[in-house]
Amino acid sequence: MDGKPESRLEEDGVARAAAFLAETTGEQPSPERMAEVQALGDKIVAALKTCYDPEIPVDIYELGLIYRVDVEDDNTVRIEMTLTSPHCPVAESLPAEVKEKVAAVEGVKGCEVEIVWDPPWSPQMMSEEARLELGMLW
Repeated sequence: MDGKPESRLEEDGVARAAAFLAETTGEQPSPERMAEVQALGDKIVAALKTCYDPEIPVDIYELGLIYRVDVEDDNTVRIEMTLTSPHCPVAESLPAEVKEKVAAVEGVKGCEVEIVWDPPWSPQMMSEEARLELGMLW
């Protein structure tokens, strides 16, 4: 979303997560656990890419509506997401759909979804792929 290839974003996220864990717990996660979380994260992203804002023909992940995905030690998933507008007609149903689809991912023990408004969503948060699909990339 900042011009980096998606795999590079994932690597950065894994590195940041490992650094955060080391800083807060004093322990590094095992390579096996990091691989497990990475594989689970890939499945979660795939599930998120099946959720669409009905007014925009692009999935919510590519739209940039997903701000954070945390996998806890017990494989409970916590998601911070936003909506394109506080008046979004799917403000109640979309978070419930996200929760249901992520909770159904094999290996996920449960899911909590929190709607956040900071930072406010803007079209600049969309991936290059989404902008291209919507004709916003020249």
